[in-house]
Amino acid sequence: MGALHEGHLSLIRASRQRCNVTVVTIFVNPKQFGPNEDLDAYPRPLEKDLEACRAEGVDVVFVPSVEKMYPPDSSTDVHVARVSEGLCGAHRPGHFDGVTTVVLKLFNILPADVAFFGEKDYQQLMVIKRMVRDLDVPIEIVGCPIVREPDGLAMSSRNVYLSEEERKQAGCLSRSLFDAVRHVRSGERNCAELTRRIRQQIEMAGPSTIDYIEIVDAETLEPLATVDRLARICLAVRIGPARLIDNIGVDPSAEAG
Repeated sequence: MGALHEGHLSLIRASRQRCNVTVVTIFVNPKQFGPNEDLDAYPRPLEKDLEACRAEGVDVVFVPSVEKMYPPDSSTDVHVARVSEGLCGAHRPGHFDGVTTVVLKLFNILPADVAFFGEKDYQQLMVIKRMVRDLDVPIEIVGCPIVREPDGLAMSSRNVYLSEEERKQAGCLSRSLFDAVRHVRSGERNCAELTRRIRQQIEMAGPSTIDYIEIVDAETLEPLATVDRLARICLAVRIGPARLIDNIGVDPSAEAG
């Protein structure tokens, strides 16, 4: 959606390393914003984004208008069941329908062999993978690792909403996730205890509103009671004006180290 940062640029670099032609789409998609969300305030530094794309060697940048993407009589949405319904889907009704609708449209407008998405929005990645599989879309979806600030905060276009004090506080999100992984590697498997520890660290860091802290199956996103398979620890927390998401993978078979 623009406001490009190093996380976005890492996707461009992954594409350029693998593909002959790299296309970037920039579109602040109104369909994935709910009532009272930050559609109007969402940053749109288009000239800066275009310059970043030039510097990275992007071949094509597609910047459609809302009117082009959604004609007035548009009446079709794409819904991916189950995998879209928990986590952010439970707190942002209709959000993932907006995501899948626009992504499928972009795939039809700009057919590609491979599409690159960041793992920061892990649920979005898994929803798009399921949509592509179920609808036989001939595009390979590649997930790319989260890019973090030096203190661990996941890079996000919404980080600019944070004051200096809130920005320092936000570092607690990644610290709590890294700490949870260490506990799993030390033998803790109970999801309730792991999420309790994460919640405690976040609440001790300062004022915030926790939308969710959940440990889910890494493939289906079904909630787990015990970390007995590849899992993902996911959270969404509101600090000041920003709703921040983060996640981390956890493998219970990994040795402590």
